[in-house]
This record gives sequence, structure tokens and C-alpha cells, in this order.
Amino acid sequence: MKNSCVQISILITSVLLSSLAMAAPETYKIDNAHSFANWTIRHVASKTSGTFSDVTGKVLIDQDNLANSSVEAKINVLSINTSHAKRDEHIKKEDYLDAVKFGEMTFVSTKVTAKNSTEGVLTGNFTMHGVTKEISFPFKLLGFGTDPWGGYRTGIEAHTMIKASDYGFGWATKAGAPVGDDIEVTLLIEGVKLAPEKASK
Repeated sequence: MKNSCVQISILITSVLLSSLAMAAPETYKIDNAHSFANWTIRHVASKTSGTFSDVTGKVLIDQDNLANSSVEAKINVLSINTSHAKRDEHIKKEDYLDAVKFGEMTFVSTKVTAKNSTEGVLTGNFTMHGVTKEISFPFKLLGFGTDPWGGYRTGIEAHTMIKASDYGFGWATKAGAPVGDDIEVTLLIEGVKLAPEKASK
């Protein structure tokens, strides 16, 4: 009888520890091969679009309390791709992105407001072209799953609108400029779960 009680106690302890482990916040490394910062901007009477394909960073997700989650991300400005090589080179120059001087955009979250277990609003400091502004935008966790290589992944989608003029881009405010001021941004982020010992590095 005593041995049975000990075994039951061990089983209960094991289950509780397992539950706590599952409930712990998880850190995901952004997979830059499957993550994109897509954008759209007015061009004359229509719109043009492109992507920044080099997105890196980490996402901390607390599935039990989404408000405890956080994001740190970087975007390589030189990774811009509009499916037109000559246009890409023009955009990288001083009269537009000035990518040699300002080669990186960064975002560091300061707050997550949860709407439910998979949706919320992310607030943080976004730096572009040497200017830092606080922005907020809605996001959605698309899901979680095991990948073909034995890893565990999550997907995140977010949308926001920023003004180029807020970040010191003079071309956005010139009268008759062919390019607009409003930039629509869609973030498609895929993250790979890190082991606890790697998450803190």
C-alpha cells in the first residue's frame, strides 16, 4: 500500500511538472528564410509593392497569457526586393532609403495587449532611417506545429500603416511626388522554437 501511494505521488508530481513546463513562455527564433516584411505604397495613380526578405530576431510567446509575450526584430534594408533590379538599386540610394547609411530597421516591443488567446495589439519602438517612433499594430498567431526537420514552429501575421514623412523621408512630402507618404506593411513571421539553453543567448 505504501509503495502504491509513493507511485501515485510520483505520478502526480510528474504530471504537475509536465503542465508547468508546457505553460512556460516559449522563445522562437525568426526564420529569415520564411519571414517577410511586405509593403505597398502609392505610385502616381496606382500602387507598387515589394518585400524585405531578411528579417531576424526573437519572439517570446506565453500561450497562457499573451500579454507576457514580446518581440525583438531586425530588417536588413539591403534585402529589399520589388521584382525589378534597377528599381531596387534606385530605392537603396540616398534620395530614397539611403540603405548604405541606414542599413537596418529595428523593432523592440514594450507592451502586448491581448484580445484573446491568439490575437492582440503589439506596441513598441520602431527605428527606421535613424528615427525612432512608438507604433502599435494588431497581430494574430496563425498556429503551432512540428516541421519536417524535427523542429517546432509558430506563425505570426501582423498589419500596420506608417508614414514615410514621420521617419525623415523628404520625398514623401514633396509637392507632386510620384511616391506616396502612407506605407502599408504586412509582416509574415515564422519562428522556430529554441531550446531553453539557447533562448537566453
